[in-house]
Amino acid sequence: KANWARPPIEGRQTKIICAIGPKTQTPEMLSELITAGMNVVRMNFSHGSHEFRLTTIKNVRQVCAETKRVCAILLDTKGPEIRTGKLIDGQEVELEIGQQFMFVTDTSVVGDNTRVAVDYANLPKVISPGFHILVDDGLIACRVLECGEDYVLTEVVNSGLLGERKGVNLPGVAVDLPAVTRKDVEDIQFGVENGIDFIAASFV
Repeated sequence: KANWARPPIEGRQTKIICAIGPKTQTPEMLSELITAGMNVVRMNFSHGSHEFRLTTIKNVRQVCAETKRVCAILLDTKGPEIRTGKLIDGQEVELEIGQQFMFVTDTSVVGDNTRVAVDYANLPKVISPGFHILVDDGLIACRVLECGEDYVLTEVVNSGLLGERKGVNLPGVAVDLPAVTRKDVEDIQFGVENGIDFIAASFV
């Protein structure tokens, strides 16, 4: 359990949160990070198995016991997500500013530089012309021109490379997705059973 009465580095007023993956999961790497001032281990539950996460938890506690340092453990839920679908040959495609590009709700569609599928069936219902669709953390922005029954036609606002399974954000749009998914519930139960310190919801 976290005890903030003994911070790793005296005098520092901020806390350092580090996302831990396969390359930093080992006791050796965790020891280096904690010694350098890491306060919180962030476990991203969008990826990885419970078995992998349990190893991380055990390693963190082992290192804390050995170093006499305090480091909390944070479970970051996957949350609701909208992602793009597959592309021809799995290859990235280039979208150029000013071109028209279509988002379709038929997930069997294999995309190219003119269209891509999204795994959110209600997209055409919740968005309207004038709003924007951001892909891959805003790397690609598209302005909505027209909404059909199973598609949204847009104009590309900034050029970029579109890859498979990229995150889609709809700024200013009320998205009718559950705040906590079934996977989130299972992950949170796992975290509670293993005594994690914090639960976070990055996707809001």
